[in-house]
Amino acid sequence: MTYSLDLRNKALKYIENGGTWSSASQTFGVAIRTLALWLSRKKQNNLPPKARPTGSYKIDENRLKDFIAKNPDAYLREIAEEFKTTIPAVFYACRRSKITLKKRRHTTKKETKKKDGNL
Repeated sequence: MTYSLDLRNKALKYIENGGTWSSASQTFGVAIRTLALWLSRKKQNNLPPKARPTGSYKIDENRLKDFIAKNPDAYLREIAEEFKTTIPAVFYACRRSKITLKKRRHTTKKETKKKDGNL
């Protein structure tokens, strides 16, 4: 959760004017550790909230299908690197397209039944 710059400044002024860390924490509804982080960031003149990194969240399904057809053994990590996105984004894009990335076992059901019958 991102706290506004106004709240950050108010909390730090409260502490600078003699308020205790615990009372500032309760008054402004933030953890003491967060207040300490804000104070260190203020000393570095870097108090505003950091911009969240954004990337491409949409993956072209046709391009994804073509890539998986050409690289059927590719891991999600490798696909994410190719599309310059995150692993969960690739997972959900595959799920939407009904693409499964599970590999088949080397044994068949028939062989498994034979082994179970010998027990």
